[in-house]
Amino acid sequence: MLKATTYGDVTRFDLARTLAGKGRYWTTAYLVDGWLVDAGCAFSAPELVKSLADKPLAGIVNTHTHEDHIGANGRLQRERAGLPIRAHPLALPVLADPRGRQPLHPYRQVMWGWPEPSQGQPVSDGEVIETGRYRFQVVYTPGHSLDHICLYEPEQGWLFTGDLFVGGRDRALREGYDIWAIIASLKRIAPLPAKRLFPGSARVRDNSAEEIAAKIEHLEELGERVLALHQQGRSVDQIVHALLGGPMLIEFITLGHFSRRRLVLSYLKANSQ
Repeated sequence: MLKATTYGDVTRFDLARTLAGKGRYWTTAYLVDGWLVDAGCAFSAPELVKSLADKPLAGIVNTHTHEDHIGANGRLQRERAGLPIRAHPLALPVLADPRGRQPLHPYRQVMWGWPEPSQGQPVSDGEVIETGRYRFQVVYTPGHSLDHICLYEPEQGWLFTGDLFVGGRDRALREGYDIWAIIASLKRIAPLPAKRLFPGSARVRDNSAEEIAAKIEHLEELGERVLALHQQGRSVDQIVHALLGGPMLIEFITLGHFSRRRLVLSYLKANSQ
């Protein structure tokens, strides 16, 4: 399923697998000045490719290599010979061999599917990606993944955050995420004078500074409470019960791979090293 929304020169594509006539597990891609920021999941790739068929496409930038962000890479690169795909250097092996480098749990196969291989070119922290009209600064922002980047266009005040910032008050985390690195990366983008924030899912925001600051405050406060209870001798399960409420549906769907417990463990990991 695909829904397109225009924000000035930016077209947002909300993308999802269609199940029982409804879109499930949405992700987002953006088209700006001929460049695609992320490419949805494998299940939505045919619709995205069709939607882009009559549009010039100069390249793709992947904010990171999770399967719901690189799904149309391979097909677009096959159909448009020589199409460049830019990503962090750590992302390139995953793009080239998604199945070998990034095994998917069953729920991820069902939600988003296996991406096709694609060939990427490295982009480094601080580098500028120039389109015809805009200049996007690359900001390295690990935590959600080791290869995560954000893109900032200073003249327009656009900030594309991938999955570093999607809003909300986190109650759970996926295995492999680093909550303290996420906080550090949020602090890195917080000083940017962004006017509009384009996340990798959830709504576009125009009060970027306030939203990012609130997110940092929430995550730091939660971390302090987790560490305090841990120092009192509370177990992980006791901390979960005290701070994060009751069970979440996503915990059952992912068999615990995305859970409240994973969030607590990530807060405690750095403290135990």
